[in-house]
Amino acid sequence: MKRILLTGRNGQVGWELQRCLAPLGQVLAFDRSGLDLSDSDRLRAIVHEIRPDIIVNAAAYTAVDKAESQAEAAMAINGTAPGILAEEAKRAGALLVHYSTDYVFDGGKQGLYAEGDEPGPLNVYGRTKLAGERAVQACAGRHLILRTSWVYGSRGHNFLRTMLKLAGEREELRIVDDQVGAPTWSRMIAEATALLLARPAPPEGLFHLTSSGFTSWFGFAKHILERTQEQRSREPRLVPIPAREYPAPAARPQNSRLDCSHLEEASGLSLPDWQAALELCLADREIPT
Repeated sequence: MKRILLTGRNGQVGWELQRCLAPLGQVLAFDRSGLDLSDSDRLRAIVHEIRPDIIVNAAAYTAVDKAESQAEAAMAINGTAPGILAEEAKRAGALLVHYSTDYVFDGGKQGLYAEGDEPGPLNVYGRTKLAGERAVQACAGRHLILRTSWVYGSRGHNFLRTMLKLAGEREELRIVDDQVGAPTWSRMIAEATALLLARPAPPEGLFHLTSSGFTSWFGFAKHILERTQEQRSREPRLVPIPAREYPAPAARPQNSRLDCSHLEEASGLSLPDWQAALELCLADREIPT
């Protein structure tokens, strides 16, 4: 039985991974209280003790705006820790699975971003995630880096849950309409990861993994509210706005569309359209607000 070390077990993706990876072997899952990724000595000791066959790093510093004022903390978790995990994975002969983000790009490209396109993160979060990617690659061990985008789910802090909460509290919601990307359900990421790891020879390298299709934050919000309107006695008014009218500490890319054809060619795997995935997520359970 394979031994799988999973970090970030209580995060959006980590929570789903703990369940999806269970049929593949013994999953030893840690949250931040059990394994703080900023503690490099503890991180090395855990890997040495467990001697895993696979390490799945779903832990991350994901507070994009807060990272602007906490760059050191974000870098420790997003940039330094993945490099340490890569070093220890190489020593143990393990495969490291690591997740990254569309925010490594500046959003200035007109079409889809491919894996080989030049990164240019606009914010601290994106720079720390790019540092993590490069640290893993520099180690030259067995690794699978999956870049995804606009992650949501029924747990944690994400756009879906925020919209459902605000829709019941406000008469008007002003939503950015000039940033586009692919909303991606956390369970789809976890299921795709498990399918890849179930193969005798999982693909290795850097791949993009998002739902197909794309929309704006306004389009995503509109679809969420249309599909859940029976849960509310009244509907808020949705107003599309440009990003400049929604100031935030961290700049976001206008274009977060990722080309996932490389992964499909390598594995035959692709995620469904974002609208179909959202329907499955909403049907799966009542979304807590």
